[in-house]
Amino acid sequence: MMHVLTLSSLFPDATRPNFGIFVERQTAALAQRPGVSVRVAAPIGLPIWPLAGSPRFRAQAALPEREDWHGLDVSRPRFVTLPGTAGRFHVSALMHALRPCLDRLHAEQPFDVIDASFFFPDGPAAVPLGRRYGVPVSVKARGADIHLWGRASATRRQVARAAECADGLLAVSDAMARDVAALGVARSRIRVHHTGVDQTRFQPIDRDAAKAALGVAGPLVVSLGALIPRKGHHVVVEAVARLPGVTLMIVGEGPEREALAARAQRLGIADRVRLTGGVAHADLPALLGAADVMALASVSEGLANAWVEALACGTPIVITPAGGAGDVVTSRAAGRIAEADPQAFAAAIGELLHQPPDPYAVRAAVRDFSWAANAAALHSHLAELVGRRAAG
Repeated sequence: MMHVLTLSSLFPDATRPNFGIFVERQTAALAQRPGVSVRVAAPIGLPIWPLAGSPRFRAQAALPEREDWHGLDVSRPRFVTLPGTAGRFHVSALMHALRPCLDRLHAEQPFDVIDASFFFPDGPAAVPLGRRYGVPVSVKARGADIHLWGRASATRRQVARAAECADGLLAVSDAMARDVAALGVARSRIRVHHTGVDQTRFQPIDRDAAKAALGVAGPLVVSLGALIPRKGHHVVVEAVARLPGVTLMIVGEGPEREALAARAQRLGIADRVRLTGGVAHADLPALLGAADVMALASVSEGLANAWVEALACGTPIVITPAGGAGDVVTSRAAGRIAEADPQAFAAAIGELLHQPPDPYAVRAAVRDFSWAANAAALHSHLAELVGRRAAG
């Protein structure tokens, strides 16, 4: 039996059920593999007082320290975050919180390997913790953990050190692997580990009926992701303004909501733009299946789960050449890769609306993406690290 400790600072909880849900899916699939036992450390960062007194943080502080979360044994130690420090002290605070938690877990049942789900702050904390328990450590690069924290002056040295010292390295796409290698490690050390998708839930449906259920008549474009500048929703709004009769649904939450609503109003398309807020992950198949196109003008990505989920629903995508775009847009049916420019996005969306590809030809682009395949590859990777350590 291989005992795995999954460390993830993004993991769902009762206050944030969609937060890092792809990590939950990956971990649950790994736990179902024969000969694998998994426990999860999902630390929660809380700011100092008085910010910690807000309803949001009070709710997170009240979460159980340990619980059964959808069949997974999840511990949730709290660590302190200091606003205005650009993450400089996240790792030290995280390690301070993790040591007593992991000491208890290791005393109950020693784990054989630490699987850190992100490069920051998880990776720099996991490497010394691996030494503490005498186990190998794997760290995975997903996107902002490299593109943001790996380049910021306050944290880049911590990220680069984690890449140098980890026993195993994973990346969600080949482009992401190249970005990790740019930190100063050999590309040959980094294994590409694609995300998964539940192919039974995300699949083509009756698009017209799904649109009718949403109260949409005519073409529908969905832009899915956090409402932050990096996701480029404003580019999609500007593109849809050039496409008469097209409805845009922007799905997500974040600080850009008012600015996006104001932009739609200014462009005279407020009646065609819907800001839905967050949507439960269970409701995404119906929403993505209703869309004629999923468009996301991200400045940077690793390999977005939203891309894969849309394609599995038979919905073509229009995305920028960020990250692993070329890993999924492998045919004209799958969609278009366009520069993050309103005119370019409008032209690409217009092509797909004018000549809609067959949904099952779209879906073929991600036929090899599944949580079973993702878990099998992760199991193989972690077992290799454990075997290498055992061999000395």
